[in-house]
Amino acid sequence: MNAGPNWEEGTIAGGVKGLSEPEFHKLSRFIETELGIRMPDSKRVMLESRLLKRLRQLDLPDFSAYIDFVFSEQGRVSELINMIDAVTTNKTDFFREADHFDFLFNRILPELFSERDYAHRRFWSAGCSTGEEPYTIAMVLEEFRERAPAFAWSMFASDLSTKVLDKAVEGVYPAEQAEPIPLSYKKKYLLRSKNREEALVRIRPEIRSRITFARINFMDRSWPIVEPFDVVFCRNVIIYFERRVQEEIIGKLLRHTAPNGWLILGHSESVAGMDLPMRSVAPTIYRKIG
Repeated sequence: MNAGPNWEEGTIAGGVKGLSEPEFHKLSRFIETELGIRMPDSKRVMLESRLLKRLRQLDLPDFSAYIDFVFSEQGRVSELINMIDAVTTNKTDFFREADHFDFLFNRILPELFSERDYAHRRFWSAGCSTGEEPYTIAMVLEEFRERAPAFAWSMFASDLSTKVLDKAVEGVYPAEQAEPIPLSYKKKYLLRSKNREEALVRIRPEIRSRITFARINFMDRSWPIVEPFDVVFCRNVIIYFERRVQEEIIGKLLRHTAPNGWLILGHSESVAGMDLPMRSVAPTIYRKIG
């Protein structure tokens, strides 16, 4: 029976020597300290496989050479952002956890529209990945605006990874990825590629132009945000952080949330036991106190 290629012990595809324990710990400490992302020993293989692509692209012989480069003066400028892109997880879908959007349309938006003489409302998709979440929110906001034409809104969307932000700005997706979008929304808010063989869709420019995308690292002491937001979505993001860091991040999100504003987390995330100025309104939907 053919057992497959004969690799040397401690090597991975292409004959590259795998991440040693000291190398992994050096990278994992940096990732946990600078990005807040948990990197236990169980993620060693994942980190190894993702960074292997960078080794090949840079034509470096092993992980030791890569680490020397990424932490060099030149590497911190040219490669560090690529390493961050490689290690961050960016899973998202249109209308993911759809009950949040029902709550937004039926409860939050009517309440926001009835307050303060129809003031301009600001929304934030924090951890927006490749853009499916902010564009979903935008479609819901436009649907509401059809009922209330005086309703005015803008959106800020942020992520740690510049790679996914570039894709979000472009707003182009495989047609099959848009399947969760209701048909009526597709007709109003999506464009189809003229080349039918490509099977691509694009978010209409009038929607894309209403959203500002920018890079934000949750671990930075301060964020370049001036005005508070009425509604903040931060779903399935803090799950990757340690509990202490989760509480710190939510606290900072709330500082950028308007009084009585809304914070929406992912269904897999819990704030039980955290001392935060907010109250639960519905599962994983909270309102800032004061």
